Amino acid sequence: MKTPIYMDNHATTPLDSRVLDEMIPYMTEKFGNPSSMDHSFGYDASIAVENAREKVAHLVGAKADEIIFTSGATESNNMALYGIMERYADKGDHLITCVTEHKAILDVAIHIERSGKKVTFLPVDEYGMIDPEILNNAITPSTVAISIMAANNEIGTIPDIYEIGRIAKDSDIIFHTDAAQAAGHIKINVNEMNIDVMSMSAHKMYGPNGIGAVYIRRMKPAVRLEPMIKGGGQERNLRSGTHNVPGIVGFGKAAEIAQKHMQQENQQQHVWTKYMYEQFASSAGAVRNGHQTSKLSHNLNVRFSGIEGKAIINSVSDKVALSAGSACTTQNVEPSHVLLSIGLSEDQAHQSIRFGLGRFTTTEQVEFATDAILDAVSEISRSMQI
Repeated sequence: MKTPIYMDNHATTPLDSRVLDEMIPYMTEKFGNPSSMDHSFGYDASIAVENAREKVAHLVGAKADEIIFTSGATESNNMALYGIMERYADKGDHLITCVTEHKAILDVAIHIERSGKKVTFLPVDEYGMIDPEILNNAITPSTVAISIMAANNEIGTIPDIYEIGRIAKDSDIIFHTDAAQAAGHIKINVNEMNIDVMSMSAHKMYGPNGIGAVYIRRMKPAVRLEPMIKGGGQERNLRSGTHNVPGIVGFGKAAEIAQKHMQQENQQQHVWTKYMYEQFASSAGAVRNGHQTSKLSHNLNVRFSGIEGKAIINSVSDKVALSAGSACTTQNVEPSHVLLSIGLSEDQAHQSIRFGLGRFTTTEQVEFATDAILDAVSEISRSMQI
């Protein structure tokens, strides 16, 4: 078995070979610019982009013309929040989000607040869930948008998106969700969930890096965004710039594969994370962070009392590739804002490790990684007692 075993699939996923096969022709002989339609090279590229758009839309129950391609979920989040708050400035100046959001939402929200608008950061309970009543009470006549992530990138908690979407719709408020960790892993239907704007990323679902999308509802109600990038008018004038055709094609194929295998993968990954947690809890007294059931099946975030998570990660680095938390903040010595928000102390937050299993994980790898972690915990505990 080749080591180290990769268990950081929330940070990024390996490129599926089927996705790569789909991309390669558009890096070589099919290299046309889709905006150059006077010859077959441009036409073929344009067709490929639209086929991929259909596949991404189908994954989330949207229409193809509601999908706008971006460079990734961070750009999609920026595009969504800035675009909504700017476009609907005459309606209001209030944004509601949550304390456990990804930095790509929180930093934008803070900047919006500093620009003179109002932002409410909702608290969460000990499992990372939002209380719908608190959300309801936060709404004011000037509220323009609600932005709540579809699945948390650190603890895997999945909030009640259906209820949040219902509240937003009943209040005539735009509902945006950051679905970077959810799309391709759990069933999403933008219409059933009353999602108006949604951010996605290909490299979280075994697609290529550097390509993402934002879903923008076109009817009932039609949502408008103020474009951040202006120029050639690509992507319905919302995201100008030459299309990343190989990336878009790869995104489409990744979405197609994810939709086909999602249920099967979830069932298997649930078995694995359940096994790992039971072993950690019974042998080392580990405690799960996040919701017990309403969570991503491939996520396991646990803490080992009295032992630094980084010490365990460093101890097994030649055997298992792990992360303490968000890939965007792993160099930060500060404790995770997500873990602090669910009521953990700074020490408890530092004692936590995130496991992200994936499509190419095997039972042998799960058992090997579990044993490696338990051995490391035992060894560190003994060294601390000397």
